[in-house]
Amino acid sequence: MGGPSAEREVSLSTGRECATALRDEGFEVTELDAGPDLCDRLREISPDVVFNALHGRWGEDGCVQGLLEWLGLPYTHSGVLASALAMDKQRSKDVFRAVGLPVVESLICAREEARARHVMPPPYVVKPNNEGSSVGVYLVHEVANGPPQLSDDMPGQVMVEAFAPGRELTTTVMGDKALTVTDILTDGWYDYDAKYKPGGSRHVVPADIPADIFDLCMTYALRAHEALGCRGLSRTDFRWDEKCGVDGLILLETNTQPGMTPTSLSPEQAEKTGIGFGPLCRWLVEDASCNR
Repeated sequence: MGGPSAEREVSLSTGRECATALRDEGFEVTELDAGPDLCDRLREISPDVVFNALHGRWGEDGCVQGLLEWLGLPYTHSGVLASALAMDKQRSKDVFRAVGLPVVESLICAREEARARHVMPPPYVVKPNNEGSSVGVYLVHEVANGPPQLSDDMPGQVMVEAFAPGRELTTTVMGDKALTVTDILTDGWYDYDAKYKPGGSRHVVPADIPADIFDLCMTYALRAHEALGCRGLSRTDFRWDEKCGVDGLILLETNTQPGMTPTSLSPEQAEKTGIGFGPLCRWLVEDASCNR
């Protein structure tokens, strides 16, 4: 847990929650803040299973998965390829398009170019191509006078994506089954604070939406999970423009390591379908594997 990514604090919260739940389930748990000595620490501890509670770069993008494969340690969640694909928003969209899943137009361009001009007609979103939790997201409105003044903390290459209007919906996949659909209600943009601060958003579970949209979310989330080659738990996010009916449902991205904090969506969905937090963590441990 922890690690050096922009999502470090979320990962620490996820790690603490999961460690407590796993101890309550009878496991012996060692909490390990992932640093430069991670390989040596893992050799020293020699765990039966690694519960990967990392979020963001290094821990969610195939890097730590490759290390764990090298060490021959079974670990939770998706493997190297699925993790790398899902974290690369543009490449994962290519995969989704190839299997007929609905996504919006997007492109990769230099940060300086995105600062200098509108690289696509507003409204659009600018974000890092390989971060999660709405880290570094800029929404450029239709009435914007000029391009966004991106922070110097943004990477040299960014994704520019057509804005998909509508309601925020999300669906968790556990193994080979989609759990349910959540309608996420906020007073504005579903940003980092809305995701992780208590009261930042309100969740309607199961979502009060038409049955055909609900079923499509469930189907699309499972197809996305399978197309990327995910295992364990994943969560796929959508936007739905009610005015456009079925054609208004857009797949945004798939998260291979959903948050497991007190305000997180996937544990809440599991709870609503009869799977408590402890049993969910136990299932992830028992589902862990390694290709070696």
